Amino acid sequence: MTDSRTKQLTTLAMMAAMACIVMLIRIPVALPPTNFLTYDPKDTIIVMGGFMFGPFAAFMLAAVTALVEMVTVSETGPWGMLMNGVSSSAFAVPAAVIYKYRRTLPGAVIGLTVGVLTVVPVMLLWNWLVVPIYMGWPRAMVAELLVPVFLPFNAIKYSLNAAIALIVYKPIVRALMAAGLYRPAASTAEEGKGRINWGVLLTAVVLVIALALLIVFLNIREAS
Repeated sequence: MTDSRTKQLTTLAMMAAMACIVMLIRIPVALPPTNFLTYDPKDTIIVMGGFMFGPFAAFMLAAVTALVEMVTVSETGPWGMLMNGVSSSAFAVPAAVIYKYRRTLPGAVIGLTVGVLTVVPVMLLWNWLVVPIYMGWPRAMVAELLVPVFLPFNAIKYSLNAAIALIVYKPIVRALMAAGLYRPAASTAEEGKGRINWGVLLTAVVLVIALALLIVFLNIREAS
């Protein structure tokens, strides 16, 4: 294993540990009757890992953190792990895809914005599908909570995490560079000129699908 590969794995392990530590900062959100909703800033670490090492790293950090959360502080078992993994991935992976091709401040802002716009409808769909299973609530009841409860909760949560990531990303990168644990990758924007940006295209497709599913299920809610 090369020295650079070892440093990358070491840094990713450190970021996974950081994500698990900040996950313990759990703030209950009083939005009755959803007493299981909590805010934590772990996704700021996960998306920063994606910015540094790419979308797959963001996915792996999301999966590891969701697993650790399940066996430590979560009370929702495998279903909660699934929801946490999906939400973190839906936020961090699209952001990391865009930042991979635009490694600039505007690229980070665009990526985080797309991440928020992706995770909000995705989690409305997943809440509609999964909450009735592990909470034992009627699906019609969950449908009534989508817009007044789940939508503002996820929009505020991930907007806040996006803002925190923008503020702390550069200081953390500088600290890792000073420790010799990270070397920024060159931007691939120039290499991609004249070719289809498949990463951004894929993110756009995922976003469109998520929004389409949201519209469908909101229509179902109105019909019920």
